[in-house]
Order: sequence, then C-alpha cells, then structure tokens
Amino acid sequence: MLDVCLLGTSGMMPLPGRWLTALMTRLNGSSLLIDCGEGTQIAIKEKGWSFHSIDVICFTHYHGDHISGLPGLLLSMGNAERTEPVTVIGPKGLERVVNALRVIAPELPFELKFIELTQSHETIEIKDYVIEAFRVNHNVTCYGYSLLVKRAGRFLPEKAQQNNVPKELWSKLQKGATIEKNGQVYTPDLILGPPRKGIKVTYCTDTRPVDAIVENAAESDLFICEGMYGEKGKEVKALEHKHMTFYEAANLAKRANVKELWLTHYSPSLIYPEEFMKDTREIFAAAKAGKDKKSITLEFDKNE
Repeated sequence: MLDVCLLGTSGMMPLPGRWLTALMTRLNGSSLLIDCGEGTQIAIKEKGWSFHSIDVICFTHYHGDHISGLPGLLLSMGNAERTEPVTVIGPKGLERVVNALRVIAPELPFELKFIELTQSHETIEIKDYVIEAFRVNHNVTCYGYSLLVKRAGRFLPEKAQQNNVPKELWSKLQKGATIEKNGQVYTPDLILGPPRKGIKVTYCTDTRPVDAIVENAAESDLFICEGMYGEKGKEVKALEHKHMTFYEAANLAKRANVKELWLTHYSPSLIYPEEFMKDTREIFAAAKAGKDKKSITLEFDKNE
C-alpha cells in the first residue's frame, strides 16, 4: 500500500493554516518527498510522520516556494541521527542550487546523491518506485512526476511445474529474486503470470496545460495538480504567469481519465477553494479541493 499526504497547498507564500507546496509518500518503510516549501518539516510533524525515513527528495523547479524549506529539513534529518544517503532529483542545476542552500547546513551526517534531469522525459527506478519525470511549461525549467508502484503477476503453480522450477525456490522467486542452482538460472517469470496493475500517482504544479501532463497522468489512481486560480476571469493572469485555473486542471484530469483529482498550489488570494468546486466538478466529478495534510492510502486492486 502507498500512503500519500499533501503536506502544503499554498503557492507563493505560506498562510496561517496553509504551508507551502510539498507532497510526501510512504512505501515499505521508505518515504519520498516532492518539493519542500517553507513549513514542510512542521507539516510532517503535525501529520505525525517522520522525516528520518525520507530517502528521496524530488524538486519540480527552483522557485523559493518549492525549495525554501530544504536546509531546515536536512538539518532536522541530521539531528534525528539519519546516516543513510538521501537521493535528490531535480532539473539541471540541482547540485549547484542545493549546495548554495547548504551554506547554512554545511555539515550533515549523511551523503546527498544528485540526479539531474536534462531530457524532456526520464525514468528513474529507486527504492520500490518507478519515477517518471516529465517536463512541463512554466517560466523556468519545471518537471512533473508520476510515481509508479509495480505489481508482479500472480503465482501460477502449474507454470512453475511446467518449467521444472524446484519447489524450494518458489517463495524467493515470488519476491523477485533471480536464483542460480546447479548451473540453471531461475527467474520470476518462470512461475508468475503477466504483471498486474500497480499504483500510480501523478503530481504536477507550476505549469500551463500541456499534452505531456495528459500523457503522463493517464489512468492515474490520484492526480495532484495545481489550481492557482478558482475565480472566473483569472484566465489571462494564469496565462501570463504560466499557471493554471481549477477548470484547466479539471479538463486535464478528464482527458487523462484519472480516478481522482486533488487541487493544490493556491494563490494567496484564494482563501476558500471549496467555493469554486461545484463548477470544477461539472467538468470532472471526482475533483477535490486539496488542503494541508489531506491524505489517502492507495492499495492494489483486489480483483486483479
């Protein structure tokens, strides 16, 4: 199962009760963070989760409201006796930007490993995730992310027997191991059916609507997308600053055929997002106004 928490939903500046942009997921004892705006570590504490287990931090881009909370978070992780390496992923220039911020956090008890994105689409397999990073359209280089949790096929005893796989190897092969015995190599595909549908979460913020979002968010269990403006008449401002309205996000969700849409990254002037959800749901019925610490646990389809 995959735990998902929208830690902060504010764009540009934090507000009382609304921290800056951040998303956190938990899977098999490992945590992943996308963006780290001001107040992120407080939101993690308020949620009751731990930042000690954060193994991966992804950045959409390097505007302050998406990265300003990083130095304090790293210091807190160090004070929590974190010693394992942390992998940081983001657009080109990542190492330079992070090291500049680390002027106030120069000594950490763990290593930072950097993966800089340079292509329009990149795939990274880390921990139990497949991370799909895709470039979107903001006024600086910016990426969206899809997090995929794969699911192996069903165990088929008859297939294992047909392939003469020793029974004592079945359990390990079901867990994904490749085993060599008596000169023979045994792989999981010898005992498993075709891969089943996994879990997919797509996160996208600070962008105009582009086809790459639809393509990468397609069939997501959860699509978290910026909705900078809910008020009608903000379309020109959204276009000028390369952001999105609630209604543009809803159209993307509809086109991508996602199960559920959460809106986030609200303008500071947007005090009550729920006021604009009726019109948003007329476009995409499964749309919800995100709020700080809104959470969900996604599980594999029991019918698969």
